[in-house]
This record gives sequence, structure tokens and C-alpha cells, in this order.
Amino acid sequence: MDHIYDVIILGAGPAGLSAGLYAGRSRLDILIIEKGQAGGQIINTDEIENYPGQIVEGETGVSLVRRMYEQTEQFGAEHVRDTITNAELSGDIKVLTGEKDTYQAKNIIIATGAYARPIGCKGEQEYKGRGISYCATCDANFFTDLEVYVAGGGDAAVEEALYLTKFARKVTIIHRRDELRAAKSIQEKAFANPKITFLWDSVVKEVGGDGLLQTMTVKNVKTGELTKIEADPKDGLFGLFGFIGMIPNTSVFADKVETDDKGYIKTDEDMHTNVPGVYAVGDVRVKSLRQVVTAVADGAIAAVQVERSMSEY
Repeated sequence: MDHIYDVIILGAGPAGLSAGLYAGRSRLDILIIEKGQAGGQIINTDEIENYPGQIVEGETGVSLVRRMYEQTEQFGAEHVRDTITNAELSGDIKVLTGEKDTYQAKNIIIATGAYARPIGCKGEQEYKGRGISYCATCDANFFTDLEVYVAGGGDAAVEEALYLTKFARKVTIIHRRDELRAAKSIQEKAFANPKITFLWDSVVKEVGGDGLLQTMTVKNVKTGELTKIEADPKDGLFGLFGFIGMIPNTSVFADKVETDDKGYIKTDEDMHTNVPGVYAVGDVRVKSLRQVVTAVADGAIAAVQVERSMSEY
């Protein structure tokens, strides 16, 4: 492809679409590349309650993203589906090689996101958004006064379990070891919380239910014993939160932009990476809170920075 865009945005989740909207309103020549369905992780959320000003009844992650996508089209963004396999970012003109085509741009906004490390149990995919979640901040409210289970034993798992106690009547941490890996200060809070119990030396092997998560089989890794857990009939379901870790979608950019030891891209507050003309936004970058509201803010900031840099050409 000979065409050189002002900016190519990699990823069509909230961060990428927000960047596309702001760049489009600045009359930049934009291409948004998404390898699959637009939306990122938010499309797995059936209800949205914590997006400011969100008052549309029955709003889902899919419907919210659909409106974002349409906004980018209204302001001239071009969309293509392709999987980028190589990125040359060092020159003034960045070159992206995909499975279908090659793309060039003066600026790149990386919005490829991150994905939760799977719990690894049978039936997990089927019950995502139907009892299985990977974000307590997003979904805790849906499990108010219900029983909730947390798979994991590190800082994130225990911190999220503590957060869930504000909503659930009981929280059980399922951990494959006989002690937690979380920081001692976090462990002390968990052990002192009367709502939290522990299922040691155990992993989730299978989940099931009639449309919603209602059963779970847990295996003791030392004895091999299988235990079936069933939801209270009065509740109709329970929650299972996976906090085994997140995996950033940064493999294509390995050794091309600076990352932390987990693979997240390092940026400054204006979303600049260490490579001129390359920005990172949303879940893919090093940050303390990964939510829709912070993703769209990142996208807006990056697009404004691109527009300012283009005024210098």
C-alpha cells in the first residue's frame, strides 16, 4: 500500500475508537486496524453501570462500542480487519505488515489491549459474562448478596477479593498452593475479613449451569479429590472471578518499544512511548486502573498529541 496515513490506530476497543473519534474531528487521515470484532474486553460485559453519564436502559458492552464505532465513521475514519505480524517503527514513516496488506503512517497509536489469563477450566468460555468475570470493579455489583469465588492467590486476586466483600455475602479464594503469594499486608487484611474464606491446594476444573453459572468442580491438587460446588437454589447462580493475571497484546512490538517486565508498554502522561511518533493507550500500557473510562481518556489524549505533532509538519 502506497498511501501514507497521518495515523494508524491498532485496535478498535474503547481506547482505539476514542483515539479515532478525536483524530477524525481533527481532520486527520486515519486508519483503524482490528484483527477481529471491534470492542475489546468490554464486549463481554452484559451490563454497564460505571461509565459516567451512562443512562441508556439495557446498555451492554456491545451496544456502547457500536455507537463509538459509528462515531469514528462519521468523522472519516477508515476501518480494516487484519492481523499485524510485523511493525517497523523506527523511521519517520512507520510500516505495519499484516496478513492481508502492508500499511504506512506518520504516527501509530497502539491500542491492542490485554486479555485475562484464563482460569483454565472446562466450560470457561461458555460462562464468561454469565457468572465468570475477570474484573471486580466492573462486575461486583451484579453479585450483591450472592456467594462469590476468586481463583488466584497473588496481590490482584486478594485485593479484588477484598473489594468483592463490599457486595457479596461470602467470598472464597481458591488457590492452588497452601499459602498466598500476595504481599503480607494484603494477606493480613484478607485473613481478618470475616467474609473471606479459603480453599487451599485447589484449582477449578469445570463449571456448568442452566445458562448461568450454577455448578463448579474443584480439584485438590495434592489428593486429586474432586468436589462439586452448587449455587444456593435461592440465589440461582454464583460468581467466579479469575485473577490469575493479564497478558498484554504486545508480542508484535517486542524489543521495538519499551515495556515493563510483564510486557506492558511504558508511556508518559501524554501517551508517548520511547519511540517518536508511537503512542500506547488503554489496557496495553502500564497503568493502575484498566477501565473503559480510563481507556477512552487515553485515546483522546493520544489523538490530541498526534494532531499537535502534525501541525509541525
